[in-house]
This record gives sequence, structure tokens and C-alpha cells, in this order.
Amino acid sequence: MLVISRNTAFTYRNKRVDTRQIGRELCVRYVLEGSVRRADNRVRVNTQLVDAETDAHLWAERFDGDAGDLFVLQDEITSRIAVALDLELIVAEAARPTEHPDAVDYILQGRAAVSNPRSRGKYVEAISLFERALALDPQSVAAQSWLAHTLANRVINQMTDCAAADIARAKGLVRQVLAASARSATVHFAKGEVLRAEKRYEEAVPEYETVLALDRNSASALLALGHCKLMIGSIEELIPFVEQAMRLSPRDPQLAVMYYRIGEVHLLQSSTDKAIPCFEKARSANPELHYVHAFLASAYALNGETERAAAELAEARRLVGDNHYSSIARLKAGYLGVPKIRALFEATYLVGLHKAGIPKE
Repeated sequence: MLVISRNTAFTYRNKRVDTRQIGRELCVRYVLEGSVRRADNRVRVNTQLVDAETDAHLWAERFDGDAGDLFVLQDEITSRIAVALDLELIVAEAARPTEHPDAVDYILQGRAAVSNPRSRGKYVEAISLFERALALDPQSVAAQSWLAHTLANRVINQMTDCAAADIARAKGLVRQVLAASARSATVHFAKGEVLRAEKRYEEAVPEYETVLALDRNSASALLALGHCKLMIGSIEELIPFVEQAMRLSPRDPQLAVMYYRIGEVHLLQSSTDKAIPCFEKARSANPELHYVHAFLASAYALNGETERAAAELAEARRLVGDNHYSSIARLKAGYLGVPKIRALFEATYLVGLHKAGIPKE
């Protein structure tokens, strides 16, 4: 969103100015105003959101904190206000008339579809809805961004039968939206997903970092950034990123992937006792992810639980629907990260899968 700089905003400080006048002078839709008071070591911030067109109060909140570390307090209050505004502005904007209301409706339905645990059916549903939105409004940055993101993400989650076509379509959409909205977090996230789908992890890192610079509360960007860090060799950075994502979004539709990523690190570090509970939580959160079953099969096998390993491997094979798990050689041919990470995969994950029943050739 467009935010007026504080230097301009402060010109209205301690002045009794009508909110509608501010809206007209600065060409803004909303005004966030408030006050800061301090008593001993306590700080209280009162804030309210006002509609600059109608002067109606949309939201108000009070934040209290300890002034012992003002920088930490400032970051906390800023983050909490940002989250609250995100919710309130969505509600306020949804009530506004739009030139293409049906297109907006399809976009929202598509976002709702991908706000569920990932499955082939949900991807098909969401992509269809975003395509219908684009048919009604071909210039919609939101529809193009979400479609690109969804196409790339289903490649990442290995739930497509046309990976090359999905990536090509997503890349074309990203080129269009970057030209129209280069400062959009959604656009940069879509570009990051395309690069990650192409296994260009090092190039994807700055895209997700840009998302976080624009939207510090993006759990999805933190999760994706953690995965990229793993694949380029910084294995120790993954868990902190994912744990931060889980704190920001404890009921996230990608919770299964979050648990899986943490389990993946534990498995690569040969800590099967820590990996297994993570994979089991991931399986409970979304039983449709074949790779979760495969990693659980590997962990069970390394732990000596052969029957459970065989059952999980059978489920992984059923879900993926091709010969993905036909041999260790085939899995080795896939991209497993930089040499350091590849060596860890081969020494743990692939050894476990061989014990679970996958032949070497």
C-alpha cells in the first residue's frame, strides 16, 4: 500500500485538522493517528484508524509495554499495528465498490482454496478461479500474481503433471506484473516461487528477502527462505526461519510443510528421534504430501521400524502416482542441493529409503 512519509505526516502534529482535509491534501484513503504516553517505566500507545473520506472511526487499540528497551518495544508495537491494519484494511477495502467485482470475488475464492492444506484438487480449483478472474480483468496484478504463485507452488509440491508448462506460464505472468507493480510483496513472492520451482535457490533468496522487507510478517516468505537457505548449504538457518513463521501463523495452511522442514533438518543431522515426531505432525496436518510419507519412511527405517517404514513408502508411492520412488538412482538424479547438502541427503534420507524397500537401481 502507499504510505505517506513520516516527515509529511508530522507536519500535522499537534494541529486540529479535519481528517477529510488530510485525505484530500495527501490523496490517502485512511489516516492512522494516535498518542504515546509514559509513566515511570511503562509506555502506552493509543491508536485509531480513520476513514479519510467519511471521517468514520474504523478501529482503535491500546498497546502497553515496558520502556526498558525502547527499540524492542517499537518493533513489537509496529508489528502488532501492521498485523491489525492488514486485517482492518482488508475489511474496509472489501466494502468499497470496484470496477470488476466478479474478478475480485474469483480472486478471493482462489485465495481461499489455497488457504487449505495443499492437494492436487485444491491447486486445480484455485488455478481455475484465478484464470476466471483474469478473463474478466486481464490487467489485474492480484490475479496474475496469485496465479503465478499457485502454478509455481504446485510444481514445488510435486502435484502437477505439467511442470514445464506451469513454470513457463508463471514466468510470463511474473514478467508482466513486475513491470506494473515492482514494489508489491505478492509479486516478489511469486517471482521467488518461480525461481524455487526451477531450483534456482540462490537467486530466489533476495526475492523472499524483498518480500520480508515489504511485509515483515509473511510466514510464507520465511518458510520459503528457510528452504532456500538449506538448499544452498546454510542448514543451520532453516529451523529459526520456520519457527518464526510458526509463531506468526500457528494455524497456517502450510503447517504440514513447516513441520516437515524442521524434521528434514533433524534427519539430515542424523537425529531420527527428533525427526520422526516432526514428520508425524506434518502427516497429521496434511496427509496428501507424498514427500512427508517418504521422509517418514526413511526415518522409520533408520530407526529400525521396518513395517512402519514400508507402509509409509507404499503411501508415498500411491500419492505421487508415477515411478518417482522406483530406485535410489532415480532419486539421486534429482537436485538435492549443493554438494554439502547432497552428501547429507545421500548419507541419511536415501540410505533410509533403501532400507525401507527402494532398490538401488
